[in-house]
Amino acid sequence: RRGKPVYYTVYSDEVTVEITVSISVSVTLQPDWSQIFRGEKITVRCEIQGGGDTEWDYEWKTPQSTSHQTHVNYWTLSVSESSSGNYMCRGRNRRDSYSSTHDAVTLRVSDTKSNQISSSVLTVSPSWLSPGASVSLRCEVEHPSAGWRFYWYKTVPKLSDRLYRYELLPGSDSGTEEDSYMVHGQTHTAGYVCRAGRGEPVFYTEHSKPTFVWSGASLTVSPDRVQHFTSDSVSLSCEGNSTEWRVRRFPEDSYLSLCSDWGTMTGSTCNISGLNSSAVYWCESGSGQFTNSVNITGHNDDIILVSPVLPVTEGTSVTLGCKLRRENVVSNVFFYQNDKLIQNDTRVELIISAVLKSDQGFYRCEVQTDSLIRTLTSPQSWMAVKCEYD
Repeated sequence: RRGKPVYYTVYSDEVTVEITVSISVSVTLQPDWSQIFRGEKITVRCEIQGGGDTEWDYEWKTPQSTSHQTHVNYWTLSVSESSSGNYMCRGRNRRDSYSSTHDAVTLRVSDTKSNQISSSVLTVSPSWLSPGASVSLRCEVEHPSAGWRFYWYKTVPKLSDRLYRYELLPGSDSGTEEDSYMVHGQTHTAGYVCRAGRGEPVFYTEHSKPTFVWSGASLTVSPDRVQHFTSDSVSLSCEGNSTEWRVRRFPEDSYLSLCSDWGTMTGSTCNISGLNSSAVYWCESGSGQFTNSVNITGHNDDIILVSPVLPVTEGTSVTLGCKLRRENVVSNVFFYQNDKLIQNDTRVELIISAVLKSDQGFYRCEVQTDSLIRTLTSPQSWMAVKCEYD
């Protein structure tokens, strides 16, 4: 234009200008752990680069091909086995019609055995100790990955019922970053468990199986032998710094039970009139003490092996024998260790004057009856040998 009045030219031809907006999208998992377990919470986050101050809506596509929309760039979900797969995100401009490109991330949910969550395994060192010594606990997650904190507990029997309670050890309320824990000044036998946790809210593994540190408290058996006839009466005595004990057993073919279910508890002694099963026995106190466990077997056979219940210390003497249900053993007794004949003479007992570690193993005996009509063979039992300082 120019002059007064203004003189205008005609409009120019139209020119089209194309503006290309460069937009990219990335999808990430938070936390970025190598293994995710059923029940844990995970956040899928969608980051869009480009587009200036564009306000976005987010569209998610799951492994099951279902769509989920949010106004924020993240989506938190509790995972299950069906959560494994690709998660895709697309951003949609709230004011314009164009959208960002897709991107995807793969989530893998660990499939643990028997469809259970991850478990913990506790080890202790040493397992036998002198009163007042320190104990080292170490907790391992069955499927190791990042982010775990560790929680430490003392196992305490609830004498009012058949259960246990777990008491947190000092300093482990919020878990520890280290997978080890020291218990100082251990004065009596105790049981410990651990578990691991991570995330917010905290996802916990299963508790570990109880692991015991033996010191002081003990369980003794009378008569002192592993094998018994089913008609025998047996006494199990708990000894230690406690006034209240209970005896438990775990049979091969049944469930965990108390002395009151199959015997009579008198003070700290459980009296059994007849062993109708083979089982592991131990004592527990309300103060959290546990004794050693013993394996006792009941038999309908006419012959049993006489061998010690507790481990034999190296260098000490031990005597093994045979016992018949209806008569005394006179002679002609054969003794076997790990199915190898080690004594075959007129002696009725096997005497080892100074036990060695090599004497550990399975033992059984054979007896020829007075009438020589038949040979009777006992069941076999394990004889354990321990070091003098164990």
